[in-house]
Amino acid sequence: MRILVVEDDHALAEVVAEGLRDQGMAVDLAHDGPAACAKLDLTAYDVMVLDRDLPGLHGDTLCQMITERGVRPMVLMLTAASAPGDRVSGLTLGADDYLAKPFHFPELILRIQALARRKPDARPRTLRAAGIELDPVRRTAVRDGRHLNLSVKEFAVLEALLRASPGFLSAEALLEQVWDENADRFTNTVTVTVGRLRRKLGGPPAIATTPGVGYRIAQSTDPHRRAGE
Repeated sequence: MRILVVEDDHALAEVVAEGLRDQGMAVDLAHDGPAACAKLDLTAYDVMVLDRDLPGLHGDTLCQMITERGVRPMVLMLTAASAPGDRVSGLTLGADDYLAKPFHFPELILRIQALARRKPDARPRTLRAAGIELDPVRRTAVRDGRHLNLSVKEFAVLEALLRASPGFLSAEALLEQVWDENADRFTNTVTVTVGRLRRKLGGPPAIATTPGVGYRIAQSTDPHRRAGE
């Protein structure tokens, strides 16, 4: 899941970002309205966590601009303006949800997950393929009835591949979806993480690789599946 946090309080933005990353989300940060616009033009986000009182371009204006896009992230306004009238005006501007500061972090996580499920192109809650069942909300993954003890990044890679199935995801696409804009594109972190995930999934091989194309969840008669991978 790719998240954009737009918050001018740098310390709060870092706290929110780190907490969401601990849940396996890829998080980018913007500290003003123009920076948020630039990131939205480059990346397709699932959810945007938006402060209202932003420098450069007010959060209300940014929210209105987003609602005019054909493909857009779900918008959660996270703001100190907590009066009922503020909530009504925020939702009227096109926000999909509204959470006042100070907030309870587990509630923020649940609201983001709920918004991602409501996104028009969202898949069903439980993802299934190759004997794997993954529930992104409960953070559980099993294969053929066997519980998988996955790290945060392994879980996120498996979720991304299941959501893309039966299509491929390149290493670059996995970096964008699972890590964030600060990920080193010349690192082998994707290869290493996929290797660990393959070992935990066990046999028969569940992740197929096509050189120069990428990874995908292997089909039962997958012609792209490479032996031992």
